[in-house]
Amino acid sequence: QVQLVQSGGGLVQAGGSLRLSCAASGRTVSSYGMGWFRQAPGKERDFVAGIKWNGANTYYADSVKGRFTISRDNVNNTVYLQMNSLKPEDTAIYYCAARKYYSGYDPVGRYDYWGQGTQVTVSS
Repeated sequence: QVQLVQSGGGLVQAGGSLRLSCAASGRTVSSYGMGWFRQAPGKERDFVAGIKWNGANTYYADSVKGRFTISRDNVNNTVYLQMNSLKPEDTAIYYCAARKYYSGYDPVGRYDYWGQGTQVTVSS
């Protein structure tokens, strides 16, 4: 079993930056693909970014390309999402997720484990 514990997030002004962390415990996720998703009130949970197990391939939603960066530290079993140039429309609850057989833009339902979610609020 894998537990994903998220940290980071909070309130920031438009144009600011935040970094989210997702630390895995219980089992190493070094062989898992990892993803970040977000869900705004009344909307579906949408893909934000993903990374393969070795960090060699990363994937981004068009809305965050050039502003967000996903990375991972397999020694410390942690995945990060660096968010720069934040916009009010980035406001949402952000979730990290892990999938054993990761292939890139995997849909929400294909992930094996989820973090607890963390609120990101960007004020204008």
